[in-house]
Amino acid sequence: MATVDHRGDQTAPDLSQPQYYISRELSWLEFNRRVLHEALDERTPLLEALKFLAIFSTNLDEYFMVRVAALKQQIEAQVTHRSPDGLSPTAHLNAISATLRPMVTQQHQAFATDLRRQMAQQGIWLLDYADLSAAQQTYCRDYFEEQVFPVLTPLAVDPGHPFPYISNLSLNLAVVVQDPHTQQNHFARIKVPRVLPRFIRLPQSSLSQSAIVPEDNLPQRSRHAAAEPGWSQRPCHWLGVPLEQVIAANLSTLFPGMVVQEHYGFRITRNADLAVEEDEADDLMLAIEQELRKRRRGGSAVRMEIQRATPGPVRAMLMEELGLDDTDIYEVDGLLGLSDLMTFMALPLPDLKAPSWTPTVPLPLESLSPPGIEADDTDLETAEDLFALLRRQDQLLHHPYHSFSATVQRFITQAAHDPQVLAMKMTLYRTSGDSPIVNSLISAAENGKQVTVLVEIKARFDEENNINWARKLEQSGVHVVYGLVGLKTHSKVVLVVRREGNRIRRYYHVGTGNYNPKTARVYTDLGLLSARDDIGADISDLFNYLTGYSRQHIYRQLLVAPLTLRQRLSTLIDQEISLQATGRGGRIVAKMNSLVDPDLIAQLYRASQAGVSIELIVRGVCCLRPGLPGISDNIRVISIVGQFLEHSRILYFQNGGQEIVLLGSADWMPRNLDRRVEVMVPVTAPAIRQELKTILDLCLEDNRQAWDMAADGSYRQRRPQPGEPTRSCQALLMERASRSGGQGAAPTPHQHPEPGQEP
Repeated sequence: MATVDHRGDQTAPDLSQPQYYISRELSWLEFNRRVLHEALDERTPLLEALKFLAIFSTNLDEYFMVRVAALKQQIEAQVTHRSPDGLSPTAHLNAISATLRPMVTQQHQAFATDLRRQMAQQGIWLLDYADLSAAQQTYCRDYFEEQVFPVLTPLAVDPGHPFPYISNLSLNLAVVVQDPHTQQNHFARIKVPRVLPRFIRLPQSSLSQSAIVPEDNLPQRSRHAAAEPGWSQRPCHWLGVPLEQVIAANLSTLFPGMVVQEHYGFRITRNADLAVEEDEADDLMLAIEQELRKRRRGGSAVRMEIQRATPGPVRAMLMEELGLDDTDIYEVDGLLGLSDLMTFMALPLPDLKAPSWTPTVPLPLESLSPPGIEADDTDLETAEDLFALLRRQDQLLHHPYHSFSATVQRFITQAAHDPQVLAMKMTLYRTSGDSPIVNSLISAAENGKQVTVLVEIKARFDEENNINWARKLEQSGVHVVYGLVGLKTHSKVVLVVRREGNRIRRYYHVGTGNYNPKTARVYTDLGLLSARDDIGADISDLFNYLTGYSRQHIYRQLLVAPLTLRQRLSTLIDQEISLQATGRGGRIVAKMNSLVDPDLIAQLYRASQAGVSIELIVRGVCCLRPGLPGISDNIRVISIVGQFLEHSRILYFQNGGQEIVLLGSADWMPRNLDRRVEVMVPVTAPAIRQELKTILDLCLEDNRQAWDMAADGSYRQRRPQPGEPTRSCQALLMERASRSGGQGAAPTPHQHPEPGQEP
């Protein structure tokens, strides 16, 4: 549908039409398809392939618990509203089922026929119980009686025993037993206990004297491995069997006097999203704790994974009791719950993993303490030097290429112990279970500093962890707040207020990722350490907005959602359109996790129609269609899926040569722009701007982990052409970090202006 301008000329198409948008739900499935491809790619080391299979499964679990559950709730509420792509909730569920089933089949077939064979070739033997030798089965029976039997609770289903509650993500056995006296069949359910290892490791004593797997112990699906020369000389690094198969082989012990007829595995996924009416909650923490108790049991079932061989009557009974229909059932050949394959990443087999990476310390920070010394409570003598460094120049941090503990963690720890530091303020969205960050904040409060922490207790699946940290912080004298009603605080900000002579100076860290030392090893994230006065003042205003009754809506430099970010992004895009129209050229490069917001997508379309060059690096969901004739000819979209999870957000606007570069916590989604507190910070230091541009360029030039997106929402992985070198942005960034101690070049000093001077 086209519009008509005031002169009667036909102009651009109506950009609100659904054909210009891709379903968020289906785009996410395409992202998970790229994760699955990493498991199937012959270039991926074996244990990494198992890791990607596990991630694929874990991703799907959360997808069903949140996204599919929400669609089913909309259908139950008779919601008919269509998303920007034109699909109703029912149409979405049908499309998800049609798209996902072949992917799940591909995943299980790849594991059963290919990866399991490769495991055997490498001496990692995951056997079926039927393939065990007599001695190994004896070991398993003893293990069952001693370790497993006391934990199990078989639950009967009959008029006196109602159908038991099946917990979320639980692996179960549906068992049919027969009473030999009455010849009547009965149904029972056994939950495979999570408190025991999913895969039972068999001892070396169960092997032959040469400590190799005997020929008759080859798993049925891997017997063809024996045809390969030298198979019997390979060492056995690991030998084991799935726990559920050991339970199944010993069911007679659980049902003495009964005849076990059949047994089949199944796994349940339930709605796990929280529903908290914040406006009506007198105590938000108490309200969320109540919802968490409900989540532990789980909401309504939304998916059942079941072994394909399960007969119709057993399947029908489970569906009826769980309130599921055929579209909710996913049949599986082989093992259920492949997320447990992550267990094998613990094997000490570096040749079967991606090359290990040890984060570096940026050159300017490296001189503050000996290399390899982690910041801790005893390493405080150089604290003054760190603050002096930040007074001279901004510092860009890029994790995991830069050490989190020697940079961000050190900044917070040294501030906590510096006698000149008066106050510390921080937003905490997610952190680790043994958080050194939280411990430093507690130390700061014990040292008499004014410490304020906004703990986001609505962070999905981290609510319980955050509540525990909030209580511990409060008990230590930290001022803890929980954010604003109706908004999640997703920003990543630390503010340190320090007395220096007769003045007060602010130091700060603004990042793209959580203050979590564990995820900082596997997520690519950026952070800016600085002492700029104008941004420091903005961050003070931001915390007043978060903790008090401030109605601050104007910020000097920061872009803050939901207050100024959307409007500023719109202005920056319009500015590129205007510059393109005047012949000064327009260019936008944006790196983010998700691009969903229809208003910004429409604006990017208009920029493309005006001739602006737009390059988007979107790891996950992308609802924009690139390459549509007359709509998005000038838009290119790539996704990078590699060893590290791409999580950083960088925005670049050419701005007629006066480049604008931003980093921060916000993706381009309605929730980030309108329902979360997000922060994007402008980068003013020329050397750091150049470093961020280099990162973008390396991503755009990647031909190993990069995927090009087509207009129909599909992706094609790049591969080096004959004679072309392989360019992996992650590998190149590791190489640059190793070569330079952190950054491609040491940043030139960027002197911050004193108050009253122009920056």
